[in-house]
Amino acid sequence: MIRVEGLTKEFVRPRRPPGRFAGLRTLVTRQVERTVAVDDVTFDIRTGEMVGYLGPNGAGKSTTIKMMTGILVPTSGSVDVGGVVPWRDRQRNALQIGVVFGQRTQLWWDLPLRDSLDLVATLYRMPPETYRRQYRRFVDLLDMAEFLDRPVRQLSLGQRMRGDLAAAMLYQPRILYLDEPTIGLDVVAKATMRDFIEEVNREHGTTVVLTTHDLADVERLCSRVILIDHGRVLYDGSVAELKSRYAPHRTLVVRVAGDGGQAEPITAERVAALGAALVADEGEEPEPDTVRLRFEGGRTAASDLIAALAAEFSVADVSIVEPDLEGVVRQIYSRRALPA
Repeated sequence: MIRVEGLTKEFVRPRRPPGRFAGLRTLVTRQVERTVAVDDVTFDIRTGEMVGYLGPNGAGKSTTIKMMTGILVPTSGSVDVGGVVPWRDRQRNALQIGVVFGQRTQLWWDLPLRDSLDLVATLYRMPPETYRRQYRRFVDLLDMAEFLDRPVRQLSLGQRMRGDLAAAMLYQPRILYLDEPTIGLDVVAKATMRDFIEEVNREHGTTVVLTTHDLADVERLCSRVILIDHGRVLYDGSVAELKSRYAPHRTLVVRVAGDGGQAEPITAERVAALGAALVADEGEEPEPDTVRLRFEGGRTAASDLIAALAAEFSVADVSIVEPDLEGVVRQIYSRRALPA
């Protein structure tokens, strides 16, 4: 559905020298400053795939999205979106994509939300029967009935984001670009947005490209992630593979119980032979009689470790803490490269 090859975007702006006659000097010798926002990015996205496109601020995420939507023209490289070059045939490309920018709205500010959706249906020449069916469905899925007649400027952030998402999906585009769609939303609004995106992808096979700093969205929606930093792709693969390769350790939380309420001691030396290591308690107040053991999932099976602990200690309860995507990505970006 989407093919990006060698995509590069360079921004050039004049550099004004200091001094009283700086304006005159720029007429004679013009100095420029070049910034490479996207640097030789290549990837393919299949039809119906949901991909998380991740990176820190200034990494080049939004610039890439803008080139795929046709807003920006790349310096070099190529983009093919559903058989269309976005910046060459913008009208045809716009008919097959939906876009939600979390910090901008595509709704009409002074009109009620209902009228904004009517205008979107008119712009995309939706048949009246199709529009009415989609309208009722989205109002129900996104729980928008109570604020449909309210002007957009009076909507809360969560209500406006739901309206933006409905406007982007009303005409059933083949591709959906989501740039920070849950920014500033509360827990209930985020859950509503995630459920809706899942429903649309499952029912219509919509291809979704999601850029966000909320990695809980990515873990819930996407099976594949693309990590970008300083305009270059660092990683392209599944979430599970990213965790297993770059955060192979899991944590086993064990609560032991000894005679008379005294916990039987578990020392580092005793657990080292089991293929694990003691780690500090991550909670603010360590629980009594509880220890945390870190082990590498690829080398030590959790069931074997639990069985060995149960045979040697009086184990009252166990739980396994899996590595989260946020911790893995934070570690990668702090190093500015993937570990070898």
